[in-house]
Parts: sequence; structure tokens; C-alpha cells
Amino acid sequence: MDVLITGGSRGIGRATCLRLARDGARIAVGYHLNEAAAAEVCREVEAAGGQAFAIQGDVRSPAVLERMAAEVGDRFGGLDVLVHNAAMAALKPFDKLRVSGWDLTMESSLRPFWLLTKLCAPLLRDGGTVIGISSLGSRQFTPGYIAMGAAKGGMEAMVRQLAVELGPRRIRVNCVCGGLIETDALRYLPESDRLREHVGMATPLGRVGEPDDLAGAIALLCSPDARWINGQVLVVDGGMSCV
Repeated sequence: MDVLITGGSRGIGRATCLRLARDGARIAVGYHLNEAAAAEVCREVEAAGGQAFAIQGDVRSPAVLERMAAEVGDRFGGLDVLVHNAAMAALKPFDKLRVSGWDLTMESSLRPFWLLTKLCAPLLRDGGTVIGISSLGSRQFTPGYIAMGAAKGGMEAMVRQLAVELGPRRIRVNCVCGGLIETDALRYLPESDRLREHVGMATPLGRVGEPDDLAGAIALLCSPDARWINGQVLVVDGGMSCV
């Protein structure tokens, strides 16, 4: 299984790399700036039974995405799984958000979901899969999340469009929508400590999510057991959205 994971050097991306490594995957670990973290993930992937190489780039740049797709094609000769995990966000209320912050969020999260999928589509093998990473902020209020919520909501809509357009090639497109996940990015949310406490108490399973919780769901969508799951948003939130 040949895999490209953007934002693979930490958090959910790192956990997904390590989970798929246990299945013997060959993984292109996308990262933006932290070369040391990406190199460490590659070492961890190798130790877990997979193979890996790091691929640097800012997903906001169309030229970088073209280079990433070309390098993956050269290295692997094709692709089985594309995981869109990289994102940057301006976490501000609507009246404090600047145009530059809106553009940063859309260009790093929503646009690459379309453009990198387009660039990698010729590489995707029969039975391949594309997976986006969304969050509950796409469908319910989260403080400071207006731009990212819009980007994630757009990603979920795009999943349904791409599932139909790529379906004839037997390429599946799905999305994992996570609840609050304990990652480095969490501390940038306004009132993150209060939010963490509230979500932990309100979630039926009694805790905030961990990156491994989403990685397991991603691994499921990559597996043959998910061969009939297409165009869906899989909510992985410990039951938070039921409350």
C-alpha cells in the first residue's frame, strides 16, 4: 500500500503514518517546516514495519503540490491512498478575522483537497482511496472557528462530489470528522482549557479524543473492509455529537 499523507509529521498525521506502517505501508510523509519531526516519523514508520520518506512543501502553493504529486509518482509509480491532513487556520471570531486569515485557512485546507486530489488522480490505482480530515466545527459552533469550520464544511461537500466523479474508476472518497482531539493545535483554540474540560465531561465516552482514535478510523477506510464505503463523512467523536 503506497500512501501520501500531508501534514504527516505530527498529531493526527503522525498517528496515521504509524498506524498504516503496521500494515507494511510505504508512506510519503508530507511536512511544511519541521524537518526533524518528519525525519523522526520516517524512522518510527520504519521501526513499525513500513517504509517512508519525507516530502517538504507548503500545500498553499499549487507548484508545490505539483512537485509532491510528481515525486510520489517517481518514487512509488502509483498511489493507493491520499490523506489530506495538512491545514493552517486563523482562529478568530468573524468580526476579528482579516481577509488574509480567511485566505490562509482556505488555501491551506480546502483548496488542496481539490487540487492535490486532481494532481494525484492519475496516480491512484484501481481501488484507491482519498480521505479528508474534518472536524465537528464543520457542523456546530466552536469558538474562533468560523474560517476553519467553513473550510471543513466545504471539504465534506467536496467529498460527495469527488466520490461520484471518481467512482467509475473505483476510487473511493471519504472523510473522517473528528471531535476535539488532543494535539498541539488544540492550544491555539480560544479558551482551549475550558473547551477541553467541557468536551471531556459532555462526551459519552468521558474524554477528549486522541490522534490514534482518528488514525484507526482512517486505517479502516483504507482497508478492503471499507470497499463499499464511498462519499461518506465518518464522525469519530466518542458520541459528542449525539448529546
